[in-house]
Amino acid sequence: MERALALPAPAKLNLFLHVIGRRADGYHDLQSAFALIDLADWIDIEPRDDGELHRSGDLLGAPDDDLALRAARLLRERTGIGHGADIRVTKRIPAGAGLGGGSSDAATTLIALNRIWATALPCDRLSEIAIELGADVPFFVRGFNAFAEGRGERLTPLALQPAHYALIWPQVHVSTQEIFSDRGLTRNTKATKMSDFSAAGDPGPWRGSEEGSEQARNDIESGRGEVVARVLARFGANDLEAVARRRFPVIGEVLEHLGRFGPARMTGSGSAAFAVVADEAEARDAVAGLPPGWCGWAVRGLAEHPLVAWQVHWSEVRTRIR
Repeated sequence: MERALALPAPAKLNLFLHVIGRRADGYHDLQSAFALIDLADWIDIEPRDDGELHRSGDLLGAPDDDLALRAARLLRERTGIGHGADIRVTKRIPAGAGLGGGSSDAATTLIALNRIWATALPCDRLSEIAIELGADVPFFVRGFNAFAEGRGERLTPLALQPAHYALIWPQVHVSTQEIFSDRGLTRNTKATKMSDFSAAGDPGPWRGSEEGSEQARNDIESGRGEVVARVLARFGANDLEAVARRRFPVIGEVLEHLGRFGPARMTGSGSAAFAVVADEAEARDAVAGLPPGWCGWAVRGLAEHPLVAWQVHWSEVRTRIR
């Protein structure tokens, strides 16, 4: 069996996030647009013949709660494989930031072990295993920017043009469960159709508020983020943002800072937020000289997950988004 070193587990941004309603199973029905970015954790995996699974490197919380280790155990359980692995994770994506770091670690582990252990599960089957680990994990397994529905597991590919982002995390850990259970959370946003979302990226007739439309027009004329900037300025919102800002006012400060550089929005349940900017230089300007305790990155969107070539039947997905 081959070993796999320095495998990327990229973060994601929610270009918007709508809470449509609460489900009978206690989860929420959501709609969102997921965009991959080049901020990534790094995972090294080496096979073991003794059947042992060992986790090392940066570890947040108890080992048994680690999503990468849980992913390895679940894949072995579902396939009956008797092999083991040493899994080492080097964290760069902060936890509790809304960037999907733990979910991405789990997905990269599944993709890698599916190859290393020669289980050869097709992408659809691997995604079915992934949803047992968390709602965002199938997105990272499939590896394409996507319009997401349900808990986040129903995915339609999106052909987003890679954009530059200024990303800031104020080092506040936000509990997703606490945000979703807050009584002040709006849970009745009107559902949209995929065609409505696609139209938001179309440079045709302007819609939405005069201020938002003017911002989007300026973004396009200056080459700032193109499709992504139009989507942020003209479509949707993050329904979790108001609750997160009330609980953690520093998120509002971050958004105010980023708003001076381009359309800004919180990602996931927070506390990280991002702005779409013109180029890498402007992204670096936006994250330079930040207040003490704030962490910033100049990042770029990805057209697809770096490990798509390792997926089985990926060609079918690639054809859909051309």
